[in-house]
Amino acid sequence: MARNFRHARGEIDIIAQKGQVLVWVEVKQRQKGRASLADVSPQQWARIAAAASAFVGRHQALQTLAWRFDFIGLGGGVWPRHLKGVWRF
Repeated sequence: MARNFRHARGEIDIIAQKGQVLVWVEVKQRQKGRASLADVSPQQWARIAAAASAFVGRHQALQTLAWRFDFIGLGGGVWPRHLKGVWRF
């Protein structure tokens, strides 16, 4: 649905919809070693959630959908790791 969505309250790398679920994805890449879920602070997840609320506020048709927060870690010369449903608010 969108990439690199920016709002005063936060930024979301990828916004997708799968069925009746909106998926908010944080992507981290590291030059040395693979990025891990620990690279995303609780404060950063809160900013992502705030931006997600702003995005849904702009799109009335999305207000009834469930939300899921995912993480994709890149780096270290290995395949990306996609972790689903890693954070709740």
